[in-house]
Amino acid sequence: MTFSLHGIGASKGIAIGKVHMVARGLVDVPEYFVEKSEIEREVERFGIAVAEARAELGAVREHIPPDTDTDIAAFIDTHLLMLDDSAITSAPIRLIREEGRNAEWALKLQRDALVAVFDAMDDDYLRTRKNDIDHVVNTVQMRLLHTEKPLRRADGSFAGKIVFADDLTPADTVLMQHQGVAALVTEFGGPNSHTAILARSLRIPAVVGLHNAGPYLRDEDTVIVDGRKGVVLVGPDDQTVRHYKKRQREIERIHAARRKLRFAPTVTCDGESIVLQANVELPADLETAVQVGAQGIGLYRTEYLFMNRDEPPGEEEQYQAYTEVMRAGEGAPVTIRTLDLGADKQVDGSRPGAPVTSNPALGLRAVRLCLKEPGLFRPQLRAILRTSAHGPVRMMIPMLSTTAELAQVLELIKACRKELDEAGQPYDKTMPVGAMIEVPAAAICADIFARELDFLSIGTNDLIQYTIAIDRVDDEVNYLYDPLHPAVLRLIQMTIRSGQKVGIPVAMCGEMAGDARYTRLLLGMGLKEFSVHPNALLEVKQVITESHVRESRKFSQRVMRVIKSTTRSALLEEMNRL
Repeated sequence: MTFSLHGIGASKGIAIGKVHMVARGLVDVPEYFVEKSEIEREVERFGIAVAEARAELGAVREHIPPDTDTDIAAFIDTHLLMLDDSAITSAPIRLIREEGRNAEWALKLQRDALVAVFDAMDDDYLRTRKNDIDHVVNTVQMRLLHTEKPLRRADGSFAGKIVFADDLTPADTVLMQHQGVAALVTEFGGPNSHTAILARSLRIPAVVGLHNAGPYLRDEDTVIVDGRKGVVLVGPDDQTVRHYKKRQREIERIHAARRKLRFAPTVTCDGESIVLQANVELPADLETAVQVGAQGIGLYRTEYLFMNRDEPPGEEEQYQAYTEVMRAGEGAPVTIRTLDLGADKQVDGSRPGAPVTSNPALGLRAVRLCLKEPGLFRPQLRAILRTSAHGPVRMMIPMLSTTAELAQVLELIKACRKELDEAGQPYDKTMPVGAMIEVPAAAICADIFARELDFLSIGTNDLIQYTIAIDRVDDEVNYLYDPLHPAVLRLIQMTIRSGQKVGIPVAMCGEMAGDARYTRLLLGMGLKEFSVHPNALLEVKQVITESHVRESRKFSQRVMRVIKSTTRSALLEEMNRL
């Protein structure tokens, strides 16, 4: 009997194969006290486990081909760095020596303390990074407990398999990809989980958040995974298998056609030129952006420079990093977003003992934190200004919600310009300054912000969350995350029209921009600048070059008027068949 299981489509593609069940998750950790005479032996046992975990990850890292997407190596590198971090390697030793804890329990206590910090973070992307802690800790725990790892095989047992697990580590995912895994399906996780991000980078079809699906699946069951729709078909009949095999061939033909679009102009069928840029986090990500023909960097996240360190980067270090991005982009425009972290993440230790708010998403974060900590903000402003001397740079301020905040930011920029003038340091005196529109208040008042700024960029990830009042990485409520919600569409429309009215560009850099299902809708709403993940760029470009703006405008107006969500979705599908 054929039946379907529904989760979250994390990585597009179709896979057909046999299920391979994998048990993963936090290991069962024993708690006991160690005799004083055995303390140093316990410390040594912990050190050996850490060294073995580091060697294991190092071996995985060495086998990653140099031309592989930078996202993949970055995950492994992050875990290797964590195994050198005192928070993982030294704090448990202190608990062993001072409290007589066994190594496993000492590591668990430290893991719980670190995860509590990440749980309090406001940014959904950063909050999901607590998974890094769990993955690294689990790797060490398994060495301490001598637990066999079912994924550490070299017999190619995952070739053509649909792997089902509660969760997977980056190292596991990379190893399975080398063995030719066909698709990944997990009980937990959301669109920003490690499995989701890596599956997209490795182009492995994946469905995550398939809660309570374990009892319905068995080893060697034949299943079909539809990574776009988030559906797993169990026990498909021959006719269904033939249908999906045909879809697989169609998808491959489409990918081949897209690769030919890399350096073609981004112009609609009726002659509208569209700006299509890339979102990047690490300087190395620029290589991928250049390979797919991005017209520049529409969002350069600077947070990575500030994380996993005791002191924040100084002006010079930031200037060198931003300049490297400019050079790698070979003269293409770069939009640098200023620091977007929360107060719960103390990047410089300057506010020890500061309370962690019960609702960090609404607390001291992004521009609010920067304005409260000018010692953190001013060096970044100066570094961005100095970088503008080397090419077309735009500065983007995240999470603006009031005109008072904007006035403070502009005053600080003015002061930094004066300092650079007095020091004789070059910078572009006309460097554009813009804002992320990601708070409903900012979207409603976009006409006011548009009169004071040089550009706007819509951050749909937070805008949707704040508008609908849901946490999109929370498995319990992320089903409510809906880019087609009438309130969301109206806020996007208001922002685009506000920019049009005063003649400044409006871009979109959130995930909605990189989802090709919404490309024609956004074109019809008047959006002319998209900034997307490099892996999504060619698909979005293909839709743009096959679209008629005038036709899209008619459908967009109809979608905006519709009340029922099912009707909106149906209209969107009809628009995408044009």
